[in-house]
Amino acid sequence: MDVTYIINSMWVLVAGIFVFLMHAGFAMVEVGFTQSKNAVNIIMKNFITVSIGVLCYFIIGYAIMFGSDVGGIIGSDMFMLIGRPETINGIAFESFFFFQAIFAATCATIVSGAMAERTKFTSYILFCFVATIVIYPLIGHWIWGGGFLSQLGFRDFAGGTAVHTVGGMSALIGAYMVGPRSGKYKKDKIIAIPGHNIPLGALGVLILWFGWFGFNPGSTLDITDGTTIHAAITTLLSGAAATFSSLVFSLIRYKNPDVPLTLNGALAGLVGITAGANEVSYIASIIIGITSGVVMILSVEFFEQKMKIDDPVGAISVHGICGALGTIAVGLFSVKDGLFYGGGFSQLGIQVIGVGTSIATALMLSFITFSVIKKLIGLRVKEHTEINGLDAMEHGISAYINL
Repeated sequence: MDVTYIINSMWVLVAGIFVFLMHAGFAMVEVGFTQSKNAVNIIMKNFITVSIGVLCYFIIGYAIMFGSDVGGIIGSDMFMLIGRPETINGIAFESFFFFQAIFAATCATIVSGAMAERTKFTSYILFCFVATIVIYPLIGHWIWGGGFLSQLGFRDFAGGTAVHTVGGMSALIGAYMVGPRSGKYKKDKIIAIPGHNIPLGALGVLILWFGWFGFNPGSTLDITDGTTIHAAITTLLSGAAATFSSLVFSLIRYKNPDVPLTLNGALAGLVGITAGANEVSYIASIIIGITSGVVMILSVEFFEQKMKIDDPVGAISVHGICGALGTIAVGLFSVKDGLFYGGGFSQLGIQVIGVGTSIATALMLSFITFSVIKKLIGLRVKEHTEINGLDAMEHGISAYINL
């Protein structure tokens, strides 16, 4: 058996395990950035996201995403992996599926944070089914599975749009439709609802950063390829640059180094570099990181103050906005054919079309999904449930015992 095949199959499996660890990071960030009375509910949502995401992707999602292309729109075979090949892209098929299944669950969990502390547990579960059966796989097919965007030449290396923008736009619709948390807005005044455990949130960010070294470099599917280590370095640099830029910008803007925004800054930079980690220079990755850290803060302000959309963890801005920004940046900074490298406007135009199409589709499908769920069972818990905490009211247990 070919040694390269064995090494790369093992590499993709290990990278997938790194990405799986990101679910712990998402859970810790969400718990830390929200109130203690909802910690159990958040942990449950993150666990069930993995469960539903993996099962739905196995049964239906993978086929829609990577099955034989029909009209550039949808995959048509390999449901439940029936008829799967032994190898794909030079590695064991099982390694590739494992990696992709974890990605699917990651996309869905982004929505959890934006709708935290006031959404019915069953309503979120229903959305997870639709997200991992239809929304993510369908758009993913267009981008990675041989669909019309990939045929057009759209490039999204590790999911800046396919995972993060799609998840962020779904989160936008969800947060809008469920409404802000009780007491968040009073007579046009914004009331801060601080997270109860910032150190836990910081730990979550570091776990996510660690997992990103599987998320981005693993997407080469080839550890012998020089772009694998290049993607690791651009990921590191962008995350670092965004952390620093969000720190400095928050200090200038708010007269203090805002901790939650700085933590989210790191994530913004990691999201921002995801689409082009393999094909932008080190300097460009720093520029993308700096820009992502600042844009994230401005975006958080816009959605919270202007749009009156309550997003407890900043998921819409971190994933939705910075994912789109980073994907478009490929058309500017790609060393292959970016605008700043003499490639003209062609690739930039393709990136804009791809991002715009993905955003419009994610918004539309999410709106339909949440509208149906709202009509059938409702999205929001009752006011007394929200006030007393979802842990006690929906799960009958508290994360913390007062001694």
